[in-house]
Amino acid sequence: MKLHGLQKMTLLDFPGHVACTVFLGGCDFRCPFCHNYELIDGTAQPVMDDSELISFLESRKGLLDGVAITGGEPCLHKELPELIRKIRAAGYPVKLDTNGYHPEMLKSIIDEGLVEYVAMDIKNSEEKYELTCGVDLIDLDKIRESISILINSGIEYEFRTTVIKEFHEEEDFVKMCEMIKGAKRYFLQRFTDRDSVPYGNLTSPSYDEMKEFAAVSRQFIPNTELRGVE
Repeated sequence: MKLHGLQKMTLLDFPGHVACTVFLGGCDFRCPFCHNYELIDGTAQPVMDDSELISFLESRKGLLDGVAITGGEPCLHKELPELIRKIRAAGYPVKLDTNGYHPEMLKSIIDEGLVEYVAMDIKNSEEKYELTCGVDLIDLDKIRESISILINSGIEYEFRTTVIKEFHEEEDFVKMCEMIKGAKRYFLQRFTDRDSVPYGNLTSPSYDEMKEFAAVSRQFIPNTELRGVE
């Protein structure tokens, strides 16, 4: 399996672990605020295959204690379960990032016990989902199914929203919290611009706005926190 990126060490991507982050290419969304758009449009070339990753992991035993898999959208790849099996066979627990659009793959991975932690993006309120994802005709039933899978999974998970001034307002957080009612935890992370973001006219909410969005969300999801907000 071809891998399109590797961050050799991170203290942020896998809660409670010193991990590396593996990036897989391809996604079914075209979010205009995506930080990894080079993985979506094909400009990022593969950097290694799964055998090279396992060799790297073998060499980092005692330094790393987890692997985060992100993208792109990892669940697009039919080879994902086998990749995770190889990583686990090398002695590493796995955290998976997903947009929630492949509930069958998500359920299969969880049912097999392949992941310890899943982070799922909640892009926006349902009526703004297509706008925020940059594609038409999204099947929201898939998003709802993935939410239900995680809430009822028994594993550690989080829902998270990247907050963009042009896309989100207070009422959206009420509606998103209704979507994920019963969730263990919910993180709001403020959009930050960078060269790889495909659309150049997006801005971040202020710190006070982020605090207000979190306060609104806590009325529904008590364990709501801000992430990446100074």
